[in-house]
Amino acid sequence: MPLQGFWWWVCCRHGFTLLGRDVGEKEEEEESFEMKSSDVPMNSRKGSADVGVTQPVRSANGLESQLHSSEEKHSLITPSNKVTCKDDQDVIVKGWLQREVSGEARRPWSRMKKYWFVLTPDSLDCYSSNEKPSKRVGSLVLTSLCSVMWPSKQSYKETGYWNVTVYGRKHCYRLYTEHLNEAVHWVCAIQKVIDSKAPLETPTQLLIKDIEENHLNQDIVDEIYKLNPVLRHTKNPLYAPLLPFSYGSDDHSPHMKGYTALRDEAVKIFNSLQQMESERDPVPLMQGVLQTCLDLRPLRDEVYCQVIKQTTDPPEPGSLSDLRYWQLLTCMSCTYLPSPTVLRFFRFHLQRMRTSYPNTEVEKYADFIPASLDKTKQREYVPSYEEISVLIQRQELMCTVYYPGAGVCKVPITSHTTAEELVQDLIKKLNLSCSRNIFALYEQNNHYEQALGKATIVADTLTRFENLTCKDKGFETRWRLYFKLYCFLDTEDVNKDSVEYSFLFEQAHEAVIQGYLPTNEETLQSLAALRLQFLNGDFSPSSPFPRLEELFPIYILHSRVLASSKPTITSRTSCQSLHKGLFSGALPNGLWNNSLVKQKAEESQKFKGRVKEEGANMMSAIVDKWKALHGMDRTEVMASYLAIVKQWSGYGSTLFDIDFYMSSVGSFSQRLWLGVNASSLSLYKQGEVDPFENIQYSQITSFGVLDSTTFKVSVGEKEMIFETSKVDEITQLINTYLTCISNGPHMPCESTNNSSEDTSQLV
Repeated sequence: MPLQGFWWWVCCRHGFTLLGRDVGEKEEEEESFEMKSSDVPMNSRKGSADVGVTQPVRSANGLESQLHSSEEKHSLITPSNKVTCKDDQDVIVKGWLQREVSGEARRPWSRMKKYWFVLTPDSLDCYSSNEKPSKRVGSLVLTSLCSVMWPSKQSYKETGYWNVTVYGRKHCYRLYTEHLNEAVHWVCAIQKVIDSKAPLETPTQLLIKDIEENHLNQDIVDEIYKLNPVLRHTKNPLYAPLLPFSYGSDDHSPHMKGYTALRDEAVKIFNSLQQMESERDPVPLMQGVLQTCLDLRPLRDEVYCQVIKQTTDPPEPGSLSDLRYWQLLTCMSCTYLPSPTVLRFFRFHLQRMRTSYPNTEVEKYADFIPASLDKTKQREYVPSYEEISVLIQRQELMCTVYYPGAGVCKVPITSHTTAEELVQDLIKKLNLSCSRNIFALYEQNNHYEQALGKATIVADTLTRFENLTCKDKGFETRWRLYFKLYCFLDTEDVNKDSVEYSFLFEQAHEAVIQGYLPTNEETLQSLAALRLQFLNGDFSPSSPFPRLEELFPIYILHSRVLASSKPTITSRTSCQSLHKGLFSGALPNGLWNNSLVKQKAEESQKFKGRVKEEGANMMSAIVDKWKALHGMDRTEVMASYLAIVKQWSGYGSTLFDIDFYMSSVGSFSQRLWLGVNASSLSLYKQGEVDPFENIQYSQITSFGVLDSTTFKVSVGEKEMIFETSKVDEITQLINTYLTCISNGPHMPCESTNNSSEDTSQLV
């Protein structure tokens, strides 16, 4: 009896070992249940009786686990011809590789096991040995949706092995080898097999083709929708994407904001769509869906198909939950387009919905969306909160634009309006159509200003302003759109009563305040007095006084105070060095540092006091000059102001700060000004009246950008190189002036619009 018990234990132990090994390690791959091969003959899918491809139904978790368990148990009884090594004639690559086995997920290098792998035209098979016959312990069927990852250097550093990762529908093989060339050989061979496979198509793709083929036969189309729930609205979650995506977690760029595999993201988005139905404020969710699709381009077709599905035969057409999907479709159609195949299906869907729900909100959305699809180009940003709020109401967005002289105007725009179109609208609105100058739209805050390109979508710029405002709150970083003169082609024959003349005056004053007028303090005081006369009229003790920095370049006062305090600072510095040498060993470091901090604070306070004192004296001198302007009206003030500014030869030039300049005759490391105007380029030493270099456009052999901060101009055999952060702006401005020169002199009114359309990249 004890002997019988012993043999029973040995047999059962052997049986349990086999069962555990087979259940734990056998991973035979099957074709995806939601896929259909593209090799299926087209005639087998035609007609209403042959289109009954139904949506895959996911069983309850308990039943599904029973089915999987049953499959695994059934796989233990395998015919001998399925577990032996493949014939050599079918083998592409074979060899020993380390493979991760189940268990100990925290330490992958401690759970490797050596197996014999064989790659065939259909699968990657794993065997326990390379001898024949040998047990096959796993198989991964290779389809067009499988993927293989290249060896990771990071993995080699951590484990000492080069890894090859192969993704299938159900399983993932992580294989390792000590030799890089062997890993690369396996990757290339596996990828070649994957590439040789016919593309797999989902039921949704096949049905879209059927609908497109039969779109003229309404009865067949209705039958297709009736027999296939995958095309219709559902309240159930989605367990697999409607379109095919490669298996694996690395099917998009790894830096993309923490996204997971595309297949998983597709399922997550459908859950968000269903949540959106009952959301009180759907805008944030819509922005999230739009942002995901903007980041992950392959998801765009998928989400279009998902929303089309949810707007097909909804339980309550026209209800708030149904309109949420139509609102999202409206926003999507204004942000990016699907692929041509899905776009055709989408247009057919819109036409079908218009016919099915006449005189309803659904029909209004179905009419609004096609117009957007015709205009939509690739957006850089998703619509802002404000833009989505008006889009879901099918309304235009009111855009606030500022212009010189504290002017503000509101202009209606769409999600497709470009900077060029908005500039043309503003030119008409401000009666500037007869101007010979060129205007542009700028993005601007208190520290930054740059002209927008012609093709820039204004709504994208507004979205960026919204994002920047959320990051940097405060008046100093408030962004706005600013409309002003871009190219000064005519500064003499401008009507003094026109808006354009006020533009010339205001932009001249901006240049003076920024320090771009090299002149003496007396002249700057006179200009400040004229500005006061323009703002307040004749002097009165009760008149409001703007801040000095709005009238006078404040950097002059700072320079004067610093210059007057230099000797004191020098003597104090030497005194500090002496004290530090004598007493640094006697005083603790903390006390010494506190003393320096206190001393710097005192010096800063004294500096501010001196600047304030100098500012009061300067304002007093400006007021005295203001009093002498009694009786001048605003037109006379502007004319007098511009007459003074125009005395400088650089008037009409756009000035750029240059950090470094080098030519064949020498180089300068000091900061310079590069002036770009209608006829030439001029180089100034900052603060000097006359340029030390003036280059007519007719003398320039070539010019261009060397890198992001380097600009090059060639004049014959002479080459000049500039270092500046404004490389692109300089290039665009020069191109605009050259285009104007090549088009000849501007004609008023009729020719203005044509000339502005021809200007390089800016308007």
